[in-house]
Amino acid sequence: MINPKLLEGISEQIGQLFEQTKQRSAEAELQPQINALLQGAFRRMELVTREEFDAQSAVLARTRIKLEQLQQQLEQLENSAKPDS
Repeated sequence: MINPKLLEGISEQIGQLFEQTKQRSAEAELQPQINALLQGAFRRMELVTREEFDAQSAVLARTRIKLEQLQQQLEQLENSAKPDS
């Protein structure tokens, strides 16, 4: 969940940037400043890229398959180790 105080801070900073550019009429300056502000905020949120997410999902899927294989092997070993009654 996104921290509401973080969003309030970002909103306040963007508002300040708008006020500054109104005074200078320098719209070209505003875009890089907003981008830098948002990138900093996103870094603090510890977001991951889609590529990182997909890579970790693939690792998890392979790990799950390996776990299922190991569980089957363990069951087979347990069954073969049981004395016949």
